[in-house]
Amino acid sequence: MKKGMTRRDFLTRCGRCALYCACAEAFALPAVPLPARAVTLEKGLLGRKLSPYFTPLGDRRVRCELCPRGCEVASGGRGDCRVRENVDGRYYSLAYGNPCAVHVDPVEKKPFFHVLPSSLSFSIATAGCNFDCKFCQNWEISQAKPEDTLNYDLPPSLVVEHALRNRCRSIASTYVEPTIFAEYMIDIGVLARENGLLNVMHSNGYINDAPLRDLCRVLDAACIDLKGFSEDYYREITGGTLAPVLSTLKRLKERGVHTEIVNLVVTGKNDDAADVRAMCRWILKELGPDVPIHFTRFYPLYKLKSLEPTPLSALEAARDAALREGLHYVYIGNVPGNDAEHTFCPKCKARVIERVGYRVDASRLKEGRCAACGQAVPGIWEDVPAGAKPKG
Repeated sequence: MKKGMTRRDFLTRCGRCALYCACAEAFALPAVPLPARAVTLEKGLLGRKLSPYFTPLGDRRVRCELCPRGCEVASGGRGDCRVRENVDGRYYSLAYGNPCAVHVDPVEKKPFFHVLPSSLSFSIATAGCNFDCKFCQNWEISQAKPEDTLNYDLPPSLVVEHALRNRCRSIASTYVEPTIFAEYMIDIGVLARENGLLNVMHSNGYINDAPLRDLCRVLDAACIDLKGFSEDYYREITGGTLAPVLSTLKRLKERGVHTEIVNLVVTGKNDDAADVRAMCRWILKELGPDVPIHFTRFYPLYKLKSLEPTPLSALEAARDAALREGLHYVYIGNVPGNDAEHTFCPKCKARVIERVGYRVDASRLKEGRCAACGQAVPGIWEDVPAGAKPKG
């Protein structure tokens, strides 16, 4: 540890290096060539932007309208996400253009299994989150303030520039809860559309309808963590609530955003068979059979280190329940080499995409259809044409 470096600085650097090195070792990805003025990580706030998502309450107090928490904040205070500050009755995002993590990842890592398979995604995150998940794997940045992390000065134009330079086909807002930097995502999305790139996110879905509507105009795909299917579980494990997440999933479907779902199966917490079946029935009824769902293996982290990793049998039971309820595309995650990493045609059962971990070994799709029987497989299989206009 360098002299003068705090423990948080050290761990943040180590975590970032470990995440990048793991990716680079597995996929031989190049280092991200950031511009000269951003090549050095700088500690502290690098920029801010006035948010449109707040209501003045008088006496210089405001109510945040971004997420269902509805934080009421006095002048000089911040919301629960740590990245929105009341400055004399005006509410600012402190996470605009200040990513603390910048990586080139396989899109399968998000995980998106029905979005441009084998392509690269330029992935960014800032400090902060509106949840406090007890299993968070990125808690060193998700539970931090922007002034606690080492950040890049990376405005939307440079995000797009370096996505193109690194031969990425999408820009992913990920690692922490990205809707806390919604203004940044929206501006990135406008430029991404103009340059033929997809704009995607991995999110907890905890966002109000007005900002979600704005985001959906420039959002191509969303991977939503449906962390469990009971309000008790959400309150205990995340500090949030379930109902707004279900609402977000329905709104994404209504607005034509490609959606995939991740359910992290936590040993003894959200693996009740009846709850899993109820969740799958809800997905079938409200979203339809073609929404991909990933049942992902839990490993002990952060505040849940005393639990055991998810048994493979629990993941397989969840997948079997989902298939019996009528869902078509059901995956098992964090178990490389499992047969449930592959995409199967729901009609003829042929393997249309074969995977090992984040690597795609074979694809038998032809213009978005099973090559064996012609069944359509929903997803985003083609490039977005350059100059495409935002939706809505």
